[in-house]
Amino acid sequence: MKRILTGITPSGYPHLGNYVGAIKPSLDLAKKDNESFLFIADLHAIIKISDAKQLKELTKGIALAWLASGLDPEKTYFYRQSDIPEVSELAWILSCVAEKGLLNRSHAYKAATDLNKENGKKDVEEGISAGLFSYPILMASDILCPNATHVPVGKDQQQHLEITRDIAEKFNKKFGNIFNIPEAVINEEKTVLGTDGRKMSKSYNNIIPLLSGEDELKKSVMKIITNSQEPGEKKEWEDNILSSIYSSFANEQSIKELQNKFSDGIGWGDAKKIVFEDLNKLLTPIREKHAELKSKENYLEEILQSNAKKVRAFTKPLLEEVKSSIGISKF
Repeated sequence: MKRILTGITPSGYPHLGNYVGAIKPSLDLAKKDNESFLFIADLHAIIKISDAKQLKELTKGIALAWLASGLDPEKTYFYRQSDIPEVSELAWILSCVAEKGLLNRSHAYKAATDLNKENGKKDVEEGISAGLFSYPILMASDILCPNATHVPVGKDQQQHLEITRDIAEKFNKKFGNIFNIPEAVINEEKTVLGTDGRKMSKSYNNIIPLLSGEDELKKSVMKIITNSQEPGEKKEWEDNILSSIYSSFANEQSIKELQNKFSDGIGWGDAKKIVFEDLNKLLTPIREKHAELKSKENYLEEILQSNAKKVRAFTKPLLEEVKSSIGISKF
C-alpha cells in the first residue's frame, strides 16, 4: 500500500484555482487504496508570515476549506505540522547529514539571491533567513518522519523531492536502512485562468472565491473578460477566458453543450449566466458545509489533535529508531 503525503501551505484563502488544481486531485487520490497523510505546513508559513493573528486565521481557514470540500478526517491523516514535534527534531538530525552545497542549489534560495542581485544588493544574501535556506531540510523531514512512500508534486516542484531522496539515501547508507526512498507522483496540475486571463491568483485580484456567497460569486463571474462580439455572432471556444474557466470544473456533457451554444452565437451575458449557475451548483454544498463546520466550536481543533495523535504513532517510533542509529539513546 502506498503511503502518500501532501503538504498545504496556509498562504491565502482558497479560490477556484486551488480547488481544481490542488484540493480535488488530492481528495481523489485519497479515495484510492492508499494511506493518505495531509498536513497544514504552518512551520513553513512563518518563513513569509510574521503576523501571529494572520497565520492563525489562515491556518484555520485552509483547514476548514479542505474539510468542507470533502476531506474525510477518518480516512485521511489530517494534521497540523507544528503538532508533530518529531518533525522538527528530525529536521535537525537531517541537517547534520545534508550537505550545504545541496541547499545552495535550492530553487527558493537561488531565487532570493538572484532577486538581490537584480536589485543591486552588495550582499546577495541580504534579508534571506536561515529558515528559507534550510527550507528543504524541514520539507524532507515532513516526508521522512511518517516514512511516506509517495509524494504528489508538480513538474516544477520535483527538486524538493530529489533533495529529500538524496538526504534519505545518504542517511540510510551511513546509518542503516530506516527511511523509505519516496517516489514522485507527478501531478498534472491544471492552471486555472483568472477573470483577467492571467493565472488565478489573489495577488492579481482576479480570483473566483471558493467560499463566497452567491452575490459575490456572481460578481466574480461577471467580471470575466470577454471580447466585443454581439449575440448571434459565433464565439471561438479556444483561447477564450470564459470557456477555459468553465472547462476547468464542468463535466464533459456540460462543456459540449456550452461549446455548441458558442457556435450558435450565444451572448456573453447568457454564457456567463450558465457558467455562474453551474459553478454555484458545485460550490453551494461546499459553502454550506463550511458554514456548518465553522459554527461548531472546538470541532476543528479536536479533529487536528485527534489526527496528530494518530500520526505520532508513526513518527515517535521512527524518530527513536533514527536516534538509536546515530547514538542518541538511553544507556
